[in-house]
Amino acid sequence: MGSRRFGVLAMVGVFFIAAGLSAQTSNQPLGSTAQTPPKYLKDAGLVERLNQPLPLTTSFVDETGKQVALASFFQKRPVALALVYFRCTMLCPQVLHGMADALKGVGFKPGKDYDVVVASIDPMDTPKDAVEAKKTFLAELGQPEAGGGVHFLTGSQESITALSQATGFHYVAVPGPDGKMDQFAHSSVIMFATPDGRMSEYLSGIDYPVRDVRLALVNASHLKIASAKDLFLLYCCNYVPTSGKYTVAVLRLLALAALVTLIAMATFFYFLGRKRGHTGIPV
Repeated sequence: MGSRRFGVLAMVGVFFIAAGLSAQTSNQPLGSTAQTPPKYLKDAGLVERLNQPLPLTTSFVDETGKQVALASFFQKRPVALALVYFRCTMLCPQVLHGMADALKGVGFKPGKDYDVVVASIDPMDTPKDAVEAKKTFLAELGQPEAGGGVHFLTGSQESITALSQATGFHYVAVPGPDGKMDQFAHSSVIMFATPDGRMSEYLSGIDYPVRDVRLALVNASHLKIASAKDLFLLYCCNYVPTSGKYTVAVLRLLALAALVTLIAMATFFYFLGRKRGHTGIPV
């Protein structure tokens, strides 16, 4: 009886050992099914198209219901651009909140120094949806009087596709809680374009450092709204497209420090030489 029990336990042990070895040698690790993102999400990535011209002749509808060409927002100022959908209750509000919060701190005025263009990727969004989204954005921006420089747009699928392809902003429809394909998977990013409508920079995430947003606007403006401080920061920082962030340019800082040191040493020896000359000490 005891040997029979031992035999059963041994078989159970062998089974679990074999199962463990099978899991270790399998091409698909345990839990990989749950960890692997759905295949349809592969089409929802972001491809940075720096210097890519935007489709300025494409028509959209602004929050007042007026048909407008994209070119009407690209004239003399850089543009902070975001692609979202207005009936979104998850990621999009966070992107717009982060955008408004950062722009609030840059020290520039919408409509004077730059413009904001937020376009919906959902052709079912309406100007009424745009009005509500813009109202929330202006409140978070803390500049309710800046509505003339902030534009929330809706459009046809053709217009949306033209803009998303030019910016490299890819998205895909996904099912909502009710099973309807009325939601979208997409990247969280804000973008910047030059006054003549070319893509300049991308900042990823939902929390955008004020410094990075200010430098992105300055760069997009071709330095037309730059201060001396901005020029110094741009010299000391590099925009890294792969990360969508500004990083410190260490070599430039070292070169600047070396230059300052040389100037200080030259100044010291110059005044030291003059002092010796005045006291009659031979040099």
